[in-house]
Amino acid sequence: MNKIPQVTIFFWIMKICATTLGETAGDLLSMTMAVGYGISSIILFGLFLITLVFQLISKRYHPLLYWTVILSTSTAGTTMSDFMDRTLGLGYAKGSMILISILLAIFAFWYFSERSLNINYINTRKVEILYWIAILFSNTLGTALGDFLADSSGLGFAGGAILIGGLLGLIVIATFYTKISRVFLFWVAFVLTRPFGATFGDLLSKPHEKGGLGFGTIGSSLVLLSILVVCIVYTTLKIDSKNNRVSTV
Repeated sequence: MNKIPQVTIFFWIMKICATTLGETAGDLLSMTMAVGYGISSIILFGLFLITLVFQLISKRYHPLLYWTVILSTSTAGTTMSDFMDRTLGLGYAKGSMILISILLAIFAFWYFSERSLNINYINTRKVEILYWIAILFSNTLGTALGDFLADSSGLGFAGGAILIGGLLGLIVIATFYTKISRVFLFWVAFVLTRPFGATFGDLLSKPHEKGGLGFGTIGSSLVLLSILVVCIVYTTLKIDSKNNRVSTV
């Protein structure tokens, strides 16, 4: 049984909230709490593995579990990217290129072994694992791209968020008015929502003198978590209501 949610407007709202929260929560652990990028990456990657195991052994789609795994990939991706770019000294551009290469290799292996990247057909253990590996590295890549746009490109946090937001708008237009593969557009949008979340998270949390809105990592994380929880509760109630109607019939 496919344990992946339907791609609706709520999916993208929760995706952006989860990836943005991953940026602020990852920074909260590694920077605000001064744990460091390396130790934070180990802790958060371990959390990702734990949540992934529960997702893999589940028999159906559970909104809370699914979005917990998404959030864990996002927080782990934030610190993993920062560890590569800052601690290892690779820099944002080189780190982004390495992650792009890894992600393309994952997609290539997935496609040539399964002849499809369509998330509507994630119904085997192998494909499900590939799906989550792709998500983990797309979120890690998104952090590196977001930091590159915000810091190295000269666009700043707001400029980076506007640029990525504009690209996402073009994808929406292409979805409705072109014949470009919906699978291709989905994965491009999925990858781009991560740097959008990264730059938007920085915009929320960074102080005014650095071009941010000054909410801080704790305040930003609480706001984003509240929005995500509300959406999860809504979609869970909607699924339960649908299942009750089906069982009644």
